[in-house]
Amino acid sequence: MSKEVKKEKISIIVPCYNEEEMIPIFYKEVNKLTKTLNNLDFEVIFIDDGSKDKTLESVKKIAKEDKRIRYISFSRNFGKEAGMYAGLEKSTGDYVAIMDVDLQDPPEMIVEMYDTLKKEDYDSVALYSPEHKGYSFIRKTFTNMFYKLIEKISSTEQIPGARDFRLMKRKMVDAILSLKEYNRYSKGIFSFVGFKTKWIKYEAPERTAGTTKWNFWKLFKYALEGILAFSTTPLVISAFLGVIFCLIAFIFLIVIIVKTIVWGDPVGGWPSLACIIIFTSGTQLLFLGIIGMYLSKTYLEVKERPIYIVRETEEDIKKDN
Repeated sequence: MSKEVKKEKISIIVPCYNEEEMIPIFYKEVNKLTKTLNNLDFEVIFIDDGSKDKTLESVKKIAKEDKRIRYISFSRNFGKEAGMYAGLEKSTGDYVAIMDVDLQDPPEMIVEMYDTLKKEDYDSVALYSPEHKGYSFIRKTFTNMFYKLIEKISSTEQIPGARDFRLMKRKMVDAILSLKEYNRYSKGIFSFVGFKTKWIKYEAPERTAGTTKWNFWKLFKYALEGILAFSTTPLVISAFLGVIFCLIAFIFLIVIIVKTIVWGDPVGGWPSLACIIIFTSGTQLLFLGIIGMYLSKTYLEVKERPIYIVRETEEDIKKDN
């Protein structure tokens, strides 16, 4: 009697924050995907990131009807990075996908991504959308500036327009989970762990329902997180400019002494002196702030606080039953 071959499994991780409108729509689309790839097992892990609407209730409703649906509900909002990490920890699949619930990451793309990993020598397939269609002019400008900057100052590869949407083999997932840092920037971590990634260009569609939870300030802080997590160049720049300013100050001092001795010219130019003092003071405060940001990251790491705290999971439904 032949032994039954165990099916491969794909885990789909879906971070959610105030997405009650999108949960049933997303679930419907994922169901279509599972019927297309009916030779595979699936699990869908929703991460409720401390939502204040009925996101959790929507997830629990479908989890009661479909045993493939799993979830983690955080005790408060810990952020998308914590949500992705929690999903990776909970996943059991041979392949793991991370995607947004708003359907800007089309579930049907997983078919092509899975075929690529099976037929070609890659450990991960990721999507990027460099056109940034739908972004405002200001957001698009700052996004492009960020990628140009991070490309120059970071040793890890940063693909312009890279999405979090990707499908990875288990070996790569385990490597990512080995990095326990509290301050997480997953786009950099995906690159840092190495492995061979195939990038597929696509045009991200508009959000199906609801509104984005990312505003300019959140994106700005996220960009700073990426720079601080994968580059120490800002510290090098601050030290370099400090040396330059010291040299300029020394040259000015020599000029003033020579003018006074040779021509008896008194020191003048108080308005220009005030401007110089303000400029140098502002520069000092700027780079003190940069140093402070690096120190704050170190402070958060050494406290060894958990990346997230779980309030409940689908296991609680089983206990109640």
